[in-house]
Amino acid sequence: MAIRLSDHFTYGKLLRFTLPSIVMMIISSLYSVVDGLFVSNFVGDLALSAVNIVFPVVMIVGSVGFMLGAGGSAIVAKTLGEGKEDLANRYFSMIISGVLIAGALVSVICVIFIESIVRFAGASDLLLSDCIAYGRIMLGGVTAFMLQVSFLNFFVVAEKPHFGLFMSLGAGGTNIFLDYLFIVVLKMGIAGAGLATVLGYCVGGIIPLLYFLFVKKEGLRLVRPGFYPRQLLHAVTNGSSEMMSNVSASVVGILYNLQLMRIIGETGVAAYSVMMYVDFVFVAAFLGYSMGSAPVVSYHYGAENVQELKNVFKRSMRIILTAALAMVGLSELLSYPLAYAFVGYDRQLMEMTVHGFRIFALCYLFCGMNIYASAFFTALCNGVISACISFIRSLLFRGGMVLLMPALFGLDGIWMAVVVAEGAGVVVSWSFLLLNRKKYRYL
Repeated sequence: MAIRLSDHFTYGKLLRFTLPSIVMMIISSLYSVVDGLFVSNFVGDLALSAVNIVFPVVMIVGSVGFMLGAGGSAIVAKTLGEGKEDLANRYFSMIISGVLIAGALVSVICVIFIESIVRFAGASDLLLSDCIAYGRIMLGGVTAFMLQVSFLNFFVVAEKPHFGLFMSLGAGGTNIFLDYLFIVVLKMGIAGAGLATVLGYCVGGIIPLLYFLFVKKEGLRLVRPGFYPRQLLHAVTNGSSEMMSNVSASVVGILYNLQLMRIIGETGVAAYSVMMYVDFVFVAAFLGYSMGSAPVVSYHYGAENVQELKNVFKRSMRIILTAALAMVGLSELLSYPLAYAFVGYDRQLMEMTVHGFRIFALCYLFCGMNIYASAFFTALCNGVISACISFIRSLLFRGGMVLLMPALFGLDGIWMAVVVAEGAGVVVSWSFLLLNRKKYRYL
């Protein structure tokens, strides 16, 4: 039986409802992981470093899709909870139109200024040509990426998370197959990796656009869009925390690359690349749960169902804590085999990666709570608090620590920086949760 947003959620029902979103986010995160595996093993570690320099730029640009998807889906879900389906469809259509327009504009601008952009992101003369080749393709296809991440949110609001899961599986499968075809068979190098990823984005972004436009005739669907400036501004401000999280994480990634280039050179960037690939997958699980449960929070907030809001919040806290402990343990166990899969051809690089990741992985004790707290306030349509959590945790703490810790502890300070930053972020997240418990009554 289908699970509805209006249902009472047990642990089992909450996990079943959010599981497609978790898997969708993990599959989406695997794009860069698959690119990294193929590029590292069939092109080389310098090309792997180039991928890691370009990818934060793609995430910064694509964060507009995260912003409109997360902020807009909360507004649409709340409107559905108020019983206004036609109005919710018009809001939905306006937001998707905004994603298309924004994506086309930033794509053109980034392709024109690609060399300056990758230079700013840390590309050395040795990496410049690979960065330009990969970046031009990735940023040229960023509109499809923005659509995909937006629809990840709206499939949950439409009570069709399994359809979104199928789309993500199709997109991920396309990326893997084309990576093999373009890199291994056709010897297209790093450009093949970029092309495979963009075509995967097209499967995950364009097919859902056609589905909501031509196939879906009831429930949430695309209609002739109107212009509602107040709601669009609300979507932007409400989703600003998701944009802030992605922009901040990407800026911090660039800072990591710059610090590693300064301390140890291109090999340090390659080691960090491997950690980031594993981090993408683990963090994606927290993001997927937060994304999958957010429409439930928004719906019951709109319906003024305080008891169910409390129920979902308390169960979510316990799920996040259990997952955090499991991820730390899993990270410690898998650090060697994962490093071997990416850089087993270079023993010194592999040992550096294993050592660094065993320190870095302690951040999973804290980051899930921070991700959920930010998404929870977005779901409550309080983008200001959500953005504050994201800004303080992602940019202020992470950015500050990656600049400070290496000065105190050298190379190990880089791996420790994110652990200290996320631990401090938990204090901020819980401060906001406790201060606002009476206003929203989730505790």
